[in-house]
Amino acid sequence: MKRLFLALADGISAVLGYIAQAMVLILIASMLYEVVARYGFGAPTEWAFDIAYMSTGVLFVLGAAQALREDAHVRIDFLSSKMPVRLRGAIEGCIYLFILCPVFLKLTSIAGQRAWRAFLNGEVEHVSPWAPLMWPFYTALAIGLGALALQLAAEGLRGLLTPKSDDTFKIET
Repeated sequence: MKRLFLALADGISAVLGYIAQAMVLILIASMLYEVVARYGFGAPTEWAFDIAYMSTGVLFVLGAAQALREDAHVRIDFLSSKMPVRLRGAIEGCIYLFILCPVFLKLTSIAGQRAWRAFLNGEVEHVSPWAPLMWPFYTALAIGLGALALQLAAEGLRGLLTPKSDDTFKIET
């Protein structure tokens, strides 16, 4: 059961990581189009700013779970690197499972409610002349936050049951 849960969490994170990579391509394409349209043809778009902030937000949130899975988040570990592996794993596991996971589950719930409300009301971006619907953006944020909560639970279990002893980036003194 544990192995299935960890594989599911890792699989979801990996898939969303690939979607985040695709969002980078969408961001680049939209910005290139905007620059050419604005400076080449004197015809700026109404939608480029909205696409830029939405795709950037989505790529960061969707990529967060994959970054956690690959241990790619920035961490300052001058204290934890001096601890025994089991103690470090226990502390990490407890923080991930009992503090961060519930916080991100609550944020997922809030984002999901916001997405549903935006869908029901047909909410649009009010400060934009393009006025895109907001529920797809909110839904993507909710999915990313949910995946991060799931990956936090998986990493918390790993920390408690099989802590990593990889000190690849440890600074020798």
